Amino acid sequence: MRIVAIIQARMGSTRLPGKILKKVNGRPLLSYQLERLQQSNHINDLVIATTLNEKDDLIVEFCKKNNILWFRGSEKDVLARYYKTAKTFKADAIVRITSDCPIIDVQVVDKTIQYFVDNNYEYVSNTVDRTYPRGLDTEAFTFEALEKAYKEAVMERDREHVTSYFYTNPDVFKISSVRNETDYSKYRWTVDTEEDFQLIKNIIEKLYNCNPNFTFHDTVKLMEANPDWFYINAHIEQKKL
Repeated sequence: MRIVAIIQARMGSTRLPGKILKKVNGRPLLSYQLERLQQSNHINDLVIATTLNEKDDLIVEFCKKNNILWFRGSEKDVLARYYKTAKTFKADAIVRITSDCPIIDVQVVDKTIQYFVDNNYEYVSNTVDRTYPRGLDTEAFTFEALEKAYKEAVMERDREHVTSYFYTNPDVFKISSVRNETDYSKYRWTVDTEEDFQLIKNIIEKLYNCNPNFTFHDTVKLMEANPDWFYINAHIEQKKL
């Protein structure tokens, strides 16, 4: 099975434009995420799926400079962008990652992929039944399921959010969830606002130099040692479907 991780990325974030190339310790956030994902035991290729918007020329330049595979597609129809990327890179299965998760834990990613492969599901995630911190979001699905969604989904929500067609149609797709033993869903480690960025900056500056491969458990311990950090972005509401 050829497993391709597709990371959707664009510069035109409404709440924090250019967030994925914002720098911590002189490096863009996207480079931290890629470094972590490249350690996966299951992913065959990593591809950045960006848009045709000229703003995203910067992302393509980043990919070329760092020898990262990339694809450009529709800005609004992200489902089509995923489908065409997966088809171009001959994926049998797709791992969906969003570029606003710079401290994603590759062990969590691999756990999700392993569960998906071992149980022959069409769609598996750690997001629908959330027990992991937001920012470790991982979804795995078959190319056949993606193609079905691409051809059948008509709601704007499903075209924009890629996988919502799967988990809102559990009678159509064989789906399941990966859960953590302890519920850490209160933590928000994604980057969508300036407050989010400040928290992630604190985490990377504290942990990365000591251990570039820090796990989400290391981050939980850091948060527990600095309880005031939780409130940096605790008030931020995630965008609804």
